[in-house]
Amino acid sequence: MDLFDRIDKEYAYDGSLGALYSKESTEFRLWAPLADSVTVRLYHTCRDEKPFRKLPMTRGKSGVWLKTAYGNLDGIYYTYLISNDKNEQETIDIYAKSAGVNGAMGLIFDSKALNPKGWDKQPEIRLENYTDACIYELHVRDFSIDGSGKFCYRGRFLAFIEKGLVNAAGDSIGIDHLKELGITHVQLLPVFDYHTVNEADFHRPQFNWGYDPMNYNVPEGSYSTDPYNGKTRVSEFKRLVYALHNAGIGVIMDVVYNHTFATADSAFTLTFPKYYYRQWGGGEHYANGSGCGNEVATERRMVRKYIIDSLVHWMTEYKLDGFRFDLMGLYDIETMNEISRVLRRLNPDVMLYGEGWTGGDSPYPYEKRAMKLNACHTPDFAFFSDDFRDTVKGSSFHNKDKGYINGRDGVENYVREIISGRVPHPQLENLYKYSWTKTPAQTINYVEVHDNLTLWDKLHYTNSTDSEEIRIKLDKMCAAMVFLSQGIPLIQAGQEFLRSKPLTGGNVFDHNSYKSPDAVNSIKWNRKTEYKSVFEYYRGLIALRKEHSAFRMVSNEDVCGNLKFFDNLPKKIVGFVLYNDNLLSEIIVFFNPNGYAAELFAFGEYGVYADGEYAGASPIRTVEGKYTVDAYSVIVLGKK
Repeated sequence: MDLFDRIDKEYAYDGSLGALYSKESTEFRLWAPLADSVTVRLYHTCRDEKPFRKLPMTRGKSGVWLKTAYGNLDGIYYTYLISNDKNEQETIDIYAKSAGVNGAMGLIFDSKALNPKGWDKQPEIRLENYTDACIYELHVRDFSIDGSGKFCYRGRFLAFIEKGLVNAAGDSIGIDHLKELGITHVQLLPVFDYHTVNEADFHRPQFNWGYDPMNYNVPEGSYSTDPYNGKTRVSEFKRLVYALHNAGIGVIMDVVYNHTFATADSAFTLTFPKYYYRQWGGGEHYANGSGCGNEVATERRMVRKYIIDSLVHWMTEYKLDGFRFDLMGLYDIETMNEISRVLRRLNPDVMLYGEGWTGGDSPYPYEKRAMKLNACHTPDFAFFSDDFRDTVKGSSFHNKDKGYINGRDGVENYVREIISGRVPHPQLENLYKYSWTKTPAQTINYVEVHDNLTLWDKLHYTNSTDSEEIRIKLDKMCAAMVFLSQGIPLIQAGQEFLRSKPLTGGNVFDHNSYKSPDAVNSIKWNRKTEYKSVFEYYRGLIALRKEHSAFRMVSNEDVCGNLKFFDNLPKKIVGFVLYNDNLLSEIIVFFNPNGYAAELFAFGEYGVYADGEYAGASPIRTVEGKYTVDAYSVIVLGKK
C-alpha cells in the first residue's frame, strides 16, 4: 500500500468542505491531513496586500482543519496559509466558489442573493433521451466579440441576454439566432476560472479556449463586467443560464478535471503536495497523459470527492443541464459511474459525455480508464466519435486527407457503421472494425469542433480545385450525415454558415486556434446572410430530425430491427430505410458523394423531405417510380 492509498484509507472525509457561509458565521473547512499548520487570512478586497485578520485553524478528524469566524463575512476575500514540511505557502481554497481578480483569493458570499429574479421558476430543459439532443459547441467570447454583432456586452456572459440583435442585413444573431436554428443545447467551452487570460487587463484583447484550469468552482472573470468583484461573475453567469433556459435551450459545461495548468505551484499542490496528481514509478515524476504537464489522480478518494462535489455545485448552483468531459480517457471508470449515480439523483435527464481518449501516455491501467473502447463499462456516458468525423471528411490531423464525402473510395462499409450508431448491426457482421457502443445514445456524431480545422477550411484543402458551389454541396452532405445518423448530433458554432479561421493571406487556415486572436476565432455574423441557404439547410435538418423519431433511436434493438441498408447500390452510394417512425411508415435516405447523379426507383409515392438544396420537417414534392439523387447530395424520402 503506497502513501496515498494509506491516506485514503485513514483520512477520507465525506462532509462539506470550503467556506460554509451564513449571515451569523462562516465555517472554514480544509482537508490537508499532512499539513503542519493552517491559517485563514481575511481581506477586505482582492487588491489588498495584507490581511486584516488572521485565524489559526484547528486540526480535526480525518485531517480536516476547522475554524469558525462569527459575524457576517459576505463580500470578504480569503486565502489559506498552509505549512507543509515547515514550508509556508499562501493559496486560494480549492473549494472556493468565487474569487477576486485572476483567481488569487476566494470570496465569501451569499449565493442566493445573486440569483436573477424568477430564478427558481425558470423552465427545466427535459429530453426523453440523449438522442433527442442537438448540441451546439460555443465559446463565450467568440459568440459576441466581432464588430458585426454590435453587442453591448462584447465577449461577456451578458451578451447572451441581449435580444433583438441583427447583422448588417437584418438577419437575427445572438440568442435569437440560436432559437431560430433550433438547437436544444449549448455546450460552452470552459467557463470556470482559467489561467492564461489576465483578468486585471481585461480591456486588452486576449484569447484562450480555456483548457488551462485554475479554480474549478469559480466562473471565469474575463467574461464578467467586473473581474475585481467576485460576485459579478457569479450573478452574470447565472443570467446567461437563465436567458438560455428561457429560450428553451439547455446549458452544458465543458469541464477539464483531467489536468491543471500549474503543477508545482497549483492550489492543489500547495494544499497537499502530489496527492491530486498521478506520478510515474516511485513518485518522482508527474505523469502527463494530458499533454499539458500533469494528470489528475481521479481514482484517489478525495480527488473523486472533489470532482463530484464540484459537478454538484455547478449543477445545483447554476442549474446546468449536462457536462462534457475533456480527455475523459484519463478518468477512472469507477469515478465516472459514481458521477453518473450522484448527478442523476439530482437530475435524471443530465447529459454526460466526453472525449474517450488521452493526450499522452498515462500510468493508469488502460482497462480501468473511461476510454471509448471501454464504453460498455460507462453506459450513462456518450463519447465523441472520431470514427464518424474522420470517416466522413478525412483525418483531422492531415489537412489534405479525404473522407467519404470529399473523395475517398472504398469506405462505404465504414459509413454504414457510423450511420448505425456504432452498434453491431446484423448487416455489418464480419465487416465492421469494432463496435464500441452499448446503445446509439453513446456516440456523439460530429465533423467539426473547436479542435483542428473547421469543416469549411478542411474542404478548402481537400477540394481546392472544386468550385465554392461544389464545396457548399459537400458541406451540406456532411451536415446531413451528422443529423440523419443514429446517435447524438453536435456542430460547432458558426458551422451553419461555413465558419472559417483564415490566417494572414487567406489561403492558410488555423488548425489550432486555442490562443489565436479574435480576428481568427470570432463568429462573423454577416456570414449568416452571405451563406443563408446553408443556414436554412442546417435549420431544416434539425427540424427534420426533431420531427421524426426514426432518426433518434435509443437502443441497439431499435437500430438492428428498424434500420436496413440497401445492397447492390451504385459505387460509393450508401442508402438505408428506417421503420417504426412516429409519423411515417418508412423513411428512405441515400447519400451520393459522386460528381454525377444517380437514378433510383421508388415503389409507391414518397414525399421528399431533403435533397441537395432543401431540408425540412415537411415534404417539398413527391416522387413515384424513377427519381434522381443529385451529385454531391442526399435525398430523404418519406411514405405516409
